[in-house]
Amino acid sequence: MSALAAINEPADDSAGRHHEWDLVVAQAPLFAVTAWRYLDQLAVSMRPATVDVADNTLRCFARFLVVEHPDLVGFADVRRVHVEGFKLFFVAHITAAGKPPARNTIRQRFGMLRSFFDRIIEWDWDDAPMRIPIFSVDVPVADDPLPRFLDDVQTARLNAAASVASPFDRLVIELLSRTGMRASELCTLAHDAVVQLDGAPWLRIPVGKLHNDRLVPMHPNATRLLADWLLEHPPAGRLLLDDGAVLDRHRVGRIVKRVAAAAGLGHVHPHQLRHTFATHAINRGMRLEAIATMLGHRSLRMTLTYARIANKTVADEYATASAKIDALYTTTDPEQRLQQLGGEHRRMLANGWCNRPVASDCAYETICEGCGYYQTPIEFRPTLNAHADHTTRNRQTDRAAIFKRLLDTLPAETA
Repeated sequence: MSALAAINEPADDSAGRHHEWDLVVAQAPLFAVTAWRYLDQLAVSMRPATVDVADNTLRCFARFLVVEHPDLVGFADVRRVHVEGFKLFFVAHITAAGKPPARNTIRQRFGMLRSFFDRIIEWDWDDAPMRIPIFSVDVPVADDPLPRFLDDVQTARLNAAASVASPFDRLVIELLSRTGMRASELCTLAHDAVVQLDGAPWLRIPVGKLHNDRLVPMHPNATRLLADWLLEHPPAGRLLLDDGAVLDRHRVGRIVKRVAAAAGLGHVHPHQLRHTFATHAINRGMRLEAIATMLGHRSLRMTLTYARIANKTVADEYATASAKIDALYTTTDPEQRLQQLGGEHRRMLANGWCNRPVASDCAYETICEGCGYYQTPIEFRPTLNAHADHTTRNRQTDRAAIFKRLLDTLPAETA
């Protein structure tokens, strides 16, 4: 096997973080010294999985450099041309699975490499180049696909298959479906994860992907199944044990796959149950803030991903808007209706009129007078009186109340 081909060998995860650096150490040891120093710093603040990815990325890059550019001594010698060569090499190489790297893998590795150079330059390390040789444009834009979820019919079929599955399989499906947990979070539930709040059972989900601990309410079905299981399988360290062994995400994946196959759904990944939970919750009117809390999202931006696929919510909003539009323009006398559009709902503004049709809503109806920052002095009393009279004549009660409040706050006129 050539040295260049050896770069693409699958990493032996059991060998530890500083594995498969022999070629680099033998030909250009400074690459390894700098990379290991960086990984040690990264390990202080990042999760082990992140450090492993950084190790894999730097090892692959360093081995490429010592094979293709043996004149280089360390990362301080890396220039743009070297990065461009590595980019072409990495996207063209074949992985251990016999396929080119996925787009997300390319994005992850190039992003990791850019962060490495950015940090060692900022840290003023001796083995840092004068400028970052890899730019943001080199990192592919992340794909933003819609999350895959099960619709109502598919969910019913999955639940039916789970109801006749083994007790442990049914419990796993129930907990994932009812809480929106990640598979990794399910596997790391502590033995005392079930807590009582106001007489109801809640589940404490440990710090996970986003470093946040959270509590979620437990569905009665999940509570009953879990209680039945724990009677015969008492927790020891972890809440759920698989024949006495610690549950892992691979076993969870096999359970979901097995139950989904029995339901005739084909391949279903555990994370799809999380997507399904969020989508169904939005479709049933659950607030985004509550869903974000249950899923452990740090921002509503993450939760809004599910709003994009909330089919019932979108359909209802579209139907409502369409009905209002149809009401505006559906008439037996188009000319008469156009005249009505122009004059039936005129509203006095500070410097003109609003001709918004009566059947269409306006999100800005109380602006600016209804804004907490709005202030008006006594010299505007005549204008406010005119607005108040206009709203009264046109039976605009909400706006009339606003102007009455503003007039009441003005000081009394002096003789």
